[in-house]
Amino acid sequence: MARVVVTGRIPAEGVNALRNEHDVDAWDEATPIPRDELLRRVAGADALVTLLTERVDNELLDATGTQLRVVSNVAVGYNNIDVPACRARDIIATNTPGVLTDATADIAMALILMSTRRLAEGERVIRAQQPWQWGMFYMLGTGIQGRRLGIVGMGQIGAALARRAKAFGMTIAYSNRNAIAPELAAELGCTRVSMDELLATSHVVSLHCPYSPETHHLVGADQLAAMRADAFLINTARGPVVDEAALADALQRGAIAGAGLDVFENEPAVHPGLIDLDNVVLIPHLGSATIETRTAMATLAAANTLAVLRGESAPTPIR
Repeated sequence: MARVVVTGRIPAEGVNALRNEHDVDAWDEATPIPRDELLRRVAGADALVTLLTERVDNELLDATGTQLRVVSNVAVGYNNIDVPACRARDIIATNTPGVLTDATADIAMALILMSTRRLAEGERVIRAQQPWQWGMFYMLGTGIQGRRLGIVGMGQIGAALARRAKAFGMTIAYSNRNAIAPELAAELGCTRVSMDELLATSHVVSLHCPYSPETHHLVGADQLAAMRADAFLINTARGPVVDEAALADALQRGAIAGAGLDVFENEPAVHPGLIDLDNVVLIPHLGSATIETRTAMATLAAANTLAVLRGESAPTPIR
């Protein structure tokens, strides 16, 4: 029986699957585990099931001892894990792609609608009990039918958003390291363009690229200046892909029309320049926040862990 440490609170389905076969030490508080407590608990672990709030680095790997075999991240992103450090120690790192595709694409589509139609701003008027009156020119937003959606990173989530946006009547362009399969491009009716062209021509720019040193501040002052003045920026990827200070400045000056953010550069902190702006929608990292999706993520992370501990191939290893 192996020792499995679950570093954060996850749905019971995942924990129970692990407990059926192994000894499990699970942090069950709603708040993230303190670093010193984490370093203490992982000692002697054969497997770690981690959340994006935990940094898996050499310090943590050293604290486990020498028998650690697998780190299973309950997220599709894995910028919290030092993957090369894991590989150097023959530790398999895994993530949970696929199961959160639809939920995250739904949030991206919701942010597009909330931003372009000023829905969050309108709700704030009602909740603040401000006086208002219907009128032909009251709180006008902009329609998205016939507008171009530019997707940065056409992976599973980007493609899922493209399907939703196409149903709303948008045209699709994308920027990606590699061209997508011709049959998928035909299904989505999308066009591959350079990043420069995407920024200059899209009415909505939606970010779906993984976070890495290469994508840190992928959208900064220069990229925001290249966007249309009537364009909206949507980020459901990772916060540091966007330079929040530059975005706040662009929104304050009206250099772009608006933005919708589900992720932030220094979560849970949000750049103070964004807080009081009406032309940005801010939600607290809800991309995968459905009961069904979080349960599926925990179950897949457990399946990855159990497979490695049995000497089998993990279903979704980080390549």
